[in-house]
Amino acid sequence: MTTQPAPRSAARTARTARGVLSCVLLGALALAGATGCGGSAAAPADGRGDAPAARKAAPDAAGTVDLGRRITDYAAGMTADGSYRVPTERERRAIADGVRALLDGDRAAAARRLSGVGYAVHTLVDSGGDGARYAEIADATREGEVRRGWGRIYADLRGGPARWQVQVPHPSADQRTEQLGIGLLRGAPGGVLVLAGAHRAADSGAGPDAADVAHRRDSVFAAVSDALADRRLPAVQVHGFADSSLPDHDVVVSPGSGDAGLPSARRLAAAYRAQGMRVCEVWERYCGRLEGRTNVEGEYAGEAGVPFVHVEHNRRVRDDDGLVAKAVRALVEIAKTWGAGSR
Repeated sequence: MTTQPAPRSAARTARTARGVLSCVLLGALALAGATGCGGSAAAPADGRGDAPAARKAAPDAAGTVDLGRRITDYAAGMTADGSYRVPTERERRAIADGVRALLDGDRAAAARRLSGVGYAVHTLVDSGGDGARYAEIADATREGEVRRGWGRIYADLRGGPARWQVQVPHPSADQRTEQLGIGLLRGAPGGVLVLAGAHRAADSGAGPDAADVAHRRDSVFAAVSDALADRRLPAVQVHGFADSSLPDHDVVVSPGSGDAGLPSARRLAAAYRAQGMRVCEVWERYCGRLEGRTNVEGEYAGEAGVPFVHVEHNRRVRDDDGLVAKAVRALVEIAKTWGAGSR
């Protein structure tokens, strides 16, 4: 703050006193978003302008939101004519390192690593669930989020270490798959939700499939998923398929390219059947082009010997809130076994 010359009159002194009083009053209104004296203005509501600097200054500030609505609105903004920029290796590594630091309990280190690439970490209180707290790692501005499309990460803060992850690589493209991720994150403790940030067909200028994070190693999504696999966190990756692709089945369950996830895949298939769903199990029969054998996250987990389960849901299931709830119950059942240490 610039040093001011001493007051030269009683009037000047009075004005100074009024200014001090204003600062005190504004400080009392801080929780309502008031601006401090001589400090930076609060970030605009849409996250533009100087929002990254403002948010970095208070990375631990908690906000109460409906987590389901927040993620649903985010996914709704992803369109096939949107944009995507392939991140550099440094950018991918910085965000993955930020996630590692957060899960290690070093919030300050996480904020430092993330801020270097325009990301930030916030604490959210879920008003739409049971009031649980989650960490959100996301692009610091709406402008950057839309332009870069690198996605978000949500980590459960209800206590205890992270124990499993749910991956949603194609929100918007595989419509309403984010609802499965939301339901699972809320339904079982110890989860981390890895959410892609662009439609799989978004324009990147780097080829037609650059934004398809399930099949590209050079994405933030893959970097974070791999970092979680390095921590031995099993994963379920959720997808959607057209009813006509496999008309006799509602769900396709696969352990991906490895065998580490087969016991979990068997249990998950049984849980879906218990919810009345028709399940195609890839270890029992051919399930068309829906077997998830080539997804890069599954390949990495398979090489690391970490359980990975790939699940496809038909459109009938994803369009029906009641069936989505049943699918979530099946997913929660398997996540709870992971939380208990069963793989």
